[in-house]
Amino acid sequence: VQLQASGGGLVREGGSLKLSCAYSGFPLDYYTIGWFRQAPEKEREGVAYISRSGRTTYYTDSVKGRFTISVDAAKKMVNLQMNSLKPEDTAVYYCAAALRIILTMIRFPSSYDYWGQGTLVTVSS
Repeated sequence: VQLQASGGGLVREGGSLKLSCAYSGFPLDYYTIGWFRQAPEKEREGVAYISRSGRTTYYTDSVKGRFTISVDAAKKMVNLQMNSLKPEDTAVYYCAAALRIILTMIRFPSSYDYWGQGTLVTVSS
């Protein structure tokens, strides 16, 4: 199982970035994918999640209406489109995969089995 996040960078407040998580070695149909972020000296927090079926998405309140998680099955990518970025979105972003997960646990990093390396997003004011 491999996950590789990419797409981070420096953007001005109000701008947009698209993160991508390339996955391999497992059938996405059986896994929930989550995007997490970790700012300096803060705990890792969940940002967006997509269910095994790919039909249901969930977002933490602070990104609702601004971030969109989606699957590009042809390219084996799970994308996170981030719009209207704010300085508080600055963090290292990670993608993760969970084989067995219940909805109430979806936001907890400990629920995920596999992690990609992070990609840094910096939003300047």
